[in-house]
Amino acid sequence: MLEAAGTALRGRTVVNATSVSPDDARANGADAEARGFRLLDAAVLTPTPTVGRPEGTVLLSGDAEAFAAHEAALRALGGTVRHVGADPGRASAFDAALLDLFRTTVHCYLHALALARAEGIGGAELAPYAQGLPRLLPPLIDGYAQRTDERRHPGDRSSLASAEAGLAHVAHSARARGLDTSVLDAALALTRTAVGAGHGADGVSVLVELLAGSRAPDGGPTAPGTRRPPAARPR
Repeated sequence: MLEAAGTALRGRTVVNATSVSPDDARANGADAEARGFRLLDAAVLTPTPTVGRPEGTVLLSGDAEAFAAHEAALRALGGTVRHVGADPGRASAFDAALLDLFRTTVHCYLHALALARAEGIGGAELAPYAQGLPRLLPPLIDGYAQRTDERRHPGDRSSLASAEAGLAHVAHSARARGLDTSVLDAALALTRTAVGAGHGADGVSVLVELLAGSRAPDGGPTAPGTRRPPAARPR
């Protein structure tokens, strides 16, 4: 669409609210600069019906001057409209990370419903107990974020070895009922690799270091197969 507009965009500001990868957003930003227009990349973090309403949340990144010039209009998109940096890919990166959390969480809940059904437990029976889990998440979200930023992963309350045992128990229970356990098996394999590398006494958050392909805080080895993928080429 941007290419089709040709020179008509010169001197204008374009806001892209479609979903693109962070690297594609950066490539689009560089292309916009070369063609003489300003581009802001927008990530809508809340469901479509919230757009334009107080509960709507939209993050934008890219040209800071363009955001400042059009901030009043952009604030009509939702109650929380925030510029998160000059890097054009930053809003997309927030979006990808949060979708990672949301999509995998939904998948895991559906797997739990399938396991419950296989054991003769209805979804409506399980749901009230599942509702209790979100109340445990706020301290975990903040705590793991702090540990990740500090690269410090104490296992004094819950260790990776304990998580390995828990995952193995769930995978065994699901496998016994013929359920697909590919996601559980992948999580268990990563956890076992980390435990085998000497991180059993560390906290579960140490997996961030292994997933990111960086070395663990104590200099221990990373899990095999966790190298960063090559950066995507601009289209």
